[in-house]
Amino acid sequence: MRKLAILLLILVVGGAIMAPIIMAPELDPMPGDFVLDWNHQHYNVPVLWSLCASGFLALLYSFYRR
Repeated sequence: MRKLAILLLILVVGGAIMAPIIMAPELDPMPGDFVLDWNHQHYNVPVLWSLCASGFLALLYSFYRR
């Protein structure tokens, strides 16, 4: 149970950290993404791209722990 909690924490925190990094190349929007309007500019926030990249990091973390 503790390992699952750590992996979920890595997934969520990693997704939040990686969102601006993944926003830079302006990838095509996926269904879970949303648009943030700020100062008359539109920003696509890549939720699914960030979670996928963070999931990859969580898997990498679990493999290196073994």
